[in-house]
Amino acid sequence: MAPNTTGTSSSGLNPNAAAPAWRQFSFFDMVPVKDPHDLESSPYIFKVAAEISTMVSSSAGMLVADIHGSVHLLNREFESITSWVAHVGGRVTHMVERKGILVTLGEEDSVKSPLLKIWDLENRDKKMEAPTLLRSTKIQLNNKPHPITTIALSSTLSHLAIGLGDGTVLLYRHLDQSLSSSTSLTSLPKHRIVHESPTEPITGLGFREPTTDDSPANNNNSNNNNNNLYLFIVTTNRVLCYQAAGRGSGGAPTVVDEIGCGLGCATMDWRARDMVVARDEALYICSTDGRGACLAYEGHKSSVHTHLNYLVIVSPPFFPSASAASATVRNFVARSTNPSETDITKVNVFDLENKLVAYSGAFKQGVREVVSQWGKIYVLSTDGNLLSLEEKPTSDKLAMLYRKSLYPIALNLAKTQDMDEASVADIHKRYGDHLYGRGSYDEAMQQYLRTIGWVQPSYVIRKFLDSQRIHNLVTYLQELHTLSVANSDHTTLLLNTYTKLKDVARLDTFIKTTSTLSSSSPSFSRRGVSVAVGAGVGGGAGGAGDSSAEEELPFDLDTAIRVCRQAGYFEHAGYLAKKYERHEDYLRILVEDVGDVREAIGYLRVLGAEASLPEETTQLLVDLCTSTGALTDSQEPHTNNNANNTEDDSQDGQPQAPAPSYLSYLALNRAAAIAAPTVVSAADTVVPPSPSIKTIRDAAPRRGESSSVYEPTTSPPPARTGSAGALPSAGLQQVQAPVPAPAPTVKRLSPRIYFPHFADHMEQFVVFLERVAKRRWGQSVDDRTPGSIGIYGVGKKSTVDPYGYGNGNGNGNGNGEGDSGEWDVSSPRQQHKRQLTFLDEQQAEVVDRQDQVAVWNTLLELYLTLPSPSSSSTLPSSSNGSAAEGEGSGVFFSESVMRDKALRVLASDQSQIPFDTTHALILCSTHAFTDGLVLLWEKLGMFEDVLRFWMDKYHNDGLHEASDKVVRHLMQYGPEHPELYPLVLRFLTGTPELLRKHEGDVREMVEYVDEEGIVPPLGIVQVLSRNGVASVGLMKEWLVKRIRESREEIHNLETTSRRKLVEELSDPEQPKVFHNTRCAICHAQLDLPTVHFMCGHSYHQRCLADNDAECLTCAQEHSVIREIRRNNERLADQHDLFLAEVKESGFEAIASAYSRGLLNAPRVEEQAQSVF
Repeated sequence: MAPNTTGTSSSGLNPNAAAPAWRQFSFFDMVPVKDPHDLESSPYIFKVAAEISTMVSSSAGMLVADIHGSVHLLNREFESITSWVAHVGGRVTHMVERKGILVTLGEEDSVKSPLLKIWDLENRDKKMEAPTLLRSTKIQLNNKPHPITTIALSSTLSHLAIGLGDGTVLLYRHLDQSLSSSTSLTSLPKHRIVHESPTEPITGLGFREPTTDDSPANNNNSNNNNNNLYLFIVTTNRVLCYQAAGRGSGGAPTVVDEIGCGLGCATMDWRARDMVVARDEALYICSTDGRGACLAYEGHKSSVHTHLNYLVIVSPPFFPSASAASATVRNFVARSTNPSETDITKVNVFDLENKLVAYSGAFKQGVREVVSQWGKIYVLSTDGNLLSLEEKPTSDKLAMLYRKSLYPIALNLAKTQDMDEASVADIHKRYGDHLYGRGSYDEAMQQYLRTIGWVQPSYVIRKFLDSQRIHNLVTYLQELHTLSVANSDHTTLLLNTYTKLKDVARLDTFIKTTSTLSSSSPSFSRRGVSVAVGAGVGGGAGGAGDSSAEEELPFDLDTAIRVCRQAGYFEHAGYLAKKYERHEDYLRILVEDVGDVREAIGYLRVLGAEASLPEETTQLLVDLCTSTGALTDSQEPHTNNNANNTEDDSQDGQPQAPAPSYLSYLALNRAAAIAAPTVVSAADTVVPPSPSIKTIRDAAPRRGESSSVYEPTTSPPPARTGSAGALPSAGLQQVQAPVPAPAPTVKRLSPRIYFPHFADHMEQFVVFLERVAKRRWGQSVDDRTPGSIGIYGVGKKSTVDPYGYGNGNGNGNGNGEGDSGEWDVSSPRQQHKRQLTFLDEQQAEVVDRQDQVAVWNTLLELYLTLPSPSSSSTLPSSSNGSAAEGEGSGVFFSESVMRDKALRVLASDQSQIPFDTTHALILCSTHAFTDGLVLLWEKLGMFEDVLRFWMDKYHNDGLHEASDKVVRHLMQYGPEHPELYPLVLRFLTGTPELLRKHEGDVREMVEYVDEEGIVPPLGIVQVLSRNGVASVGLMKEWLVKRIRESREEIHNLETTSRRKLVEELSDPEQPKVFHNTRCAICHAQLDLPTVHFMCGHSYHQRCLADNDAECLTCAQEHSVIREIRRNNERLADQHDLFLAEVKESGFEAIASAYSRGLLNAPRVEEQAQSVF
């Protein structure tokens, strides 16, 4: 090929200026390709390289065409899979393949114009032993043919473009539809001339395929442009773009660039997005909007090719010189003994994205073809040698860059190679180590920051523990917390660095500003580490906090509080504890560290019902769970104007605990707080923080959700000067407690949060649960007298609203009178309806329902586990059915009362007293509560399980009364569930003892089953005869009756059937049609004369015996039946033999005789009487 000699006046570059030196590497290894049968030479097909006209890659293999018109399909061993003559008496000039469809352009001696042929490589013509020829037509515009210079085919086979030497471009549209709709060899869409330039031959064509890529790199074009198909047209002087498909297609081509190139020096990039134009002075990348990047890469270029993300540049032949600018040429001259005796061709593999030369090599005798196939670059020299350029593994290329400390290039290479994030992080780590070794600590830290999530933080932390590099360590630790990958040790180290540096400002920024940002910043993600930041938590004691705020902090809250307390930064520790409602931690700071007891008392008084210290009396916890208002110190904890509740409270016999009694918490560590120093060890201060009320309450509004959930109509108490939000550095100031103000109505607390506090007080636990259920939901099992629960027992329906809003016994009555009853503003039910949205109200109902189920599940378990047999015998039950008796700490439970209460719970309607049925079944089974098990099975419709339970009791436990239970339950369930009778029959006839005890019951069951048709008679006989327990005499009368009825039924059926047959045969007007086509004896085809019998059989007349007027087939069958009947009649008179079989086998002999028809003889009554 002639080198490109196009001028460079319009290139925009100074031809005398020195081009930048691109970094050059050896990312490819050159390997000679040998013939598999002759390892000393190249593949046989390339021995005469001059005969090779063109080579292209394809999905089926490498395609090689020669000057004789033949096309060869080669495999990986470069052996011919298929060869055929594509152009007879001519040569193939161009080939292109997509999706198994090959387009060839060539010349033939018999035709002046070029020929276009389309082949199907996946289907073969069996006669020609070649791919199927789909189309064959001439390329002719006028009488004067012009040579074809280039060809392009879209990836979808929809468009085919052909460039001619006279500057004409032909475009075939809808080629794929034409190939699938017609079988004519000459049927092709009419071509369209999309460009004509008589003075500018076409040197390159390429399709820009539609794409949906919306990356920033491709945002210059609109989405419509991305979805269109464009055709790049390259001439010797210009680059044009033609819209081939999509909205607005069909116009004139637009000029993209005023610089063209020579033949073979234009190709599409590896993404099929832009056209790469190679000129001697530079590489130009042209898009649909205009010229893009321009890479100054000087040197003569004869052709360019695309291989993956590389651009293969081939130079024209030239004689090497030791003074050449190219290092590759100079090295070739240095290695050669006589370099000037032959010319060479240089092949460069250029990485367009990373701007480097991945390979540069010199080839003697020139290069004829370059093909990208099977992930390799194949170079065919003019002397017939085939060489393969194989890319090195990525690890080897990175190692090469590591040796040269070219870490930025390694990072770019990793990006283009689509390496995983772990490998990219490893490059950043190596880069950081390199910079750290050079003493560039700030730059090294920037690289280490990019390894977070992939490299152990301890690896980086150990490098920066020196005091001179502590600022870099702070940067790294802060980034760990920002990405939410820091643990408690990292938080401790970061806070210790702040305290060591005495940098209070940065400490304030980290604790206060960071926690504030975590309350308002949106979610973000970096390098796969997701950080969620949401709405904030109120700083005041009664602020509107959120339970998820602690989880979204960039540091561990417990660790931060502990370290600040150890270092003496009580202001910061108190700020965190109060802001995130760690009430216990905040109280410890006030009492143990600062010693401000008055402030602690005021803090607790402000908390009121929100105090999360459930360690007080049972009555206070009941009030906290049932009250809708805040408790003040002047208010009695149990004030209720409802008469029913007053009576219930009077029955408990326990003194009422005042509301502020839980302030006794202040005395827990008072001595330790006085004696302990200001800064204490971690072991002394690590106390499990108590969960906040905000965290536990499920109904609290979530961040980002609507705040339409009930909010207090009264503003919270004003912040005090001694609050944690304004703690002075020297300690907390003492202030007067604010005057108690009417507290806003809040949602009632869930009783489940206080369950663990009754671990050692089971008697109080029962009282707590019963009172909460009674006062909060109006649910109780004390409305029925003990022992009144029967099958399907249902308690009296309660008129109380299950959520305590109706006119019932709950604290929230219809008149708006709650427990406090002193600061009523309006009805709580009306307030909730005004301020709750429908969705929030639904969620509140679901949570409240879960609380009810948890309370009654726990009560049921206590009813079954607490009573002891000794207590029931020593202590009589109280008149009011109380579960607990006695005074002081020695409280006993009556087993009879507790079991009766459990039975009331199980018998109650689920809408009144909700509980988990599966949980109740497990409890009753574990604690052997038989009455409860039976009741639950009956409610669930598991009647067979009830029967099997008593059967197992009889067999396994030897309980003789269990069989009576089985019969009693069968009489109860049987009418509606008849499938239970066979089960009970098998049970009662299982042993002789059971049969003797229930012989009358068995007879009645058999009669009932037979009358109702539940089981057929034969099934009853099989059930009774499965073992030797049931005797024949037990069912004598029933058997005789059934035999008589069966005999009559069979007789009636046979008589009816025979009469119908006789009527059909005797009717002369009803013809008999015979459909037989073969003889019943010889099975040959029937032919005349033929004899047909009325039974349906047909015979050849020659197959019948002379004067035989009877059907031979039926006669044989009738003789067998007659013989069986004669045997049965003979056996019917041998009573001794039959009685012996009955004595030996019992019902089995009866069933056998019944099935053989032995009992169906004419004297059936006499035979049955003789048997019995």
